[in-house]
Amino acid sequence: MEKILVENIEYEITKDYKNGYNKDEFIKRYTDYFNDFDYVVGDWAYGKLRLKGFYDAKSKKCKDFNNINNLDVYLKENCAFDCSYFVAKRK
Repeated sequence: MEKILVENIEYEITKDYKNGYNKDEFIKRYTDYFNDFDYVVGDWAYGKLRLKGFYDAKSKKCKDFNNINNLDVYLKENCAFDCSYFVAKRK
C-alpha cells in the first residue's frame, strides 16, 4: 500500500475502499489535531472528505468510540451507506 508523509508523520494507507483515498485531499484536510492518533480514517460525504482519528486497542487513550476495532460501527452509524473511505495507519 501507499505511504505518505503528512506534517512529518508517516502513514501507510492500509485500506482504500471504493477509491476513497485521495492524497491531495488528505493533506489538505489534515490538521495537527490528528498527530496523536494511531489511525486516521477518511470518508466521503456530499463530495467532501471527512477525517476521524482512531487509536489502536492497546493504547491507553483508546475508548469504544475511537477504537479502530470498532471501525465498522463508525462506518455504519456515522457515514453514508457504502461510502468511499480509506484508513491511514501511523508508522
